[in-house]
Amino acid sequence: MAQPRCFALELPGGGLAHFAVGAAGSGGADPDPDPDPRAAALLGPPGRSYALLVPGAPGADLAARVRAARLLRRLLPALRRGPLGRCERLRLLGYRPGGGGGLQRGLLLRDPGAGPATRRALLALLDSCLEAPRPSLGEFGGEFGGAGLRLWQRPWELRGGREWRQAEPERVVAAPEPALHPAVPDLPRAAVFPHREAARAVLEACTPFLPAAGAVLELVDRCPRQLPRGPFPVIVVEGLDATGKTTVTRALADALGAALLRSPPAGLSPWRQAFDEEPDMVRRAFYSLGNYIAASEIAAASARAPVVVDRFWHSTAAYAIATEVSGAVQHLPPARHPIYQWPKDLLRPDLVVLLTVSPEERRERIRGRGLERTAEEEELEASSTFRQKVEACYERMEDPGCHAVDASPSREQVLQAVLGLVRDRCPQLP
Repeated sequence: MAQPRCFALELPGGGLAHFAVGAAGSGGADPDPDPDPRAAALLGPPGRSYALLVPGAPGADLAARVRAARLLRRLLPALRRGPLGRCERLRLLGYRPGGGGGLQRGLLLRDPGAGPATRRALLALLDSCLEAPRPSLGEFGGEFGGAGLRLWQRPWELRGGREWRQAEPERVVAAPEPALHPAVPDLPRAAVFPHREAARAVLEACTPFLPAAGAVLELVDRCPRQLPRGPFPVIVVEGLDATGKTTVTRALADALGAALLRSPPAGLSPWRQAFDEEPDMVRRAFYSLGNYIAASEIAAASARAPVVVDRFWHSTAAYAIATEVSGAVQHLPPARHPIYQWPKDLLRPDLVVLLTVSPEERRERIRGRGLERTAEEEELEASSTFRQKVEACYERMEDPGCHAVDASPSREQVLQAVLGLVRDRCPQLP
């Protein structure tokens, strides 16, 4: 009997429910428990639900992983149109216990009306995917019996290359929650790259279809792997948007007579838009390599003066972890997990300052600026769960960790608090 396929469904409000499909004993009397009632309410009647997933790929096959990520990104706009646009959409991950077979990413689409138009639109969407990998589609159903609701999933299969037909139903049952969120083992390959070569390999896989990838790799390859540090300290200022990073970094650089740098560096600006339109895996690799290019500039500048950096590795990693790990804060990797460790081949700062303000004050500042918001800022604004995950990731970073500073008081008070930290932690300052 094949090992059951397991799924992690992100529930409204940030919870997670785990269930399995194809468990032993389906089709007869069996002891397998019914799934979490929260999942059953989304999978069973009334209404009809569908699982749309892109195939997983082994970690070593980067080209296949990039193709799968691009396929999912291409499908998302179509899922917001027509009858599919009326469906509730929830993040869904497919995985095998123990991690074999690669992580499948996709969505659960819940059609409250259970109309035939939704099914037709999904099958037409599958027909539009002419090249491998093709997404998989499973349709859920249920029936009430003496023991309550029993759930099933019927996969849709292409028979003879011409017609979509439903396969035999498979029982949906409860699955234990894994010790770690199923996306965590995949983070070093898809989001939080542990060294320069891991991020570089992703962009290398993109060069056949993304000219910007080759241009960025040329810049990266000009950066020496061993960066001699100068005698002056390097101070990084981190924080969510509208916490005052721009104001503090400028004032701090002026007070210290320091060079002010940013990550990603200005030299990557011509290609940022191209990478922001790519799936998260590719975009994260680009920003990760931006840190290594910035590190080359930081090393050179630290030979002449102190260096203040507006964001660096911590923000790249915190947003990536919070995005990839579905669910709420409790589903993040625990403190001391290796994913929170600074990459060993990346120039290490002497101090990382994390500016913090209350969610209410941050929203007021954003409204006061009247600036166009980034996609991540939209997510922070719309989801308190996402914001809490980003903040928790910042708090768990270590070696070096973040030193939090309340950025609510006046600019001068915040600057003095940061200068106090700098003097305590950077004895090499003149």
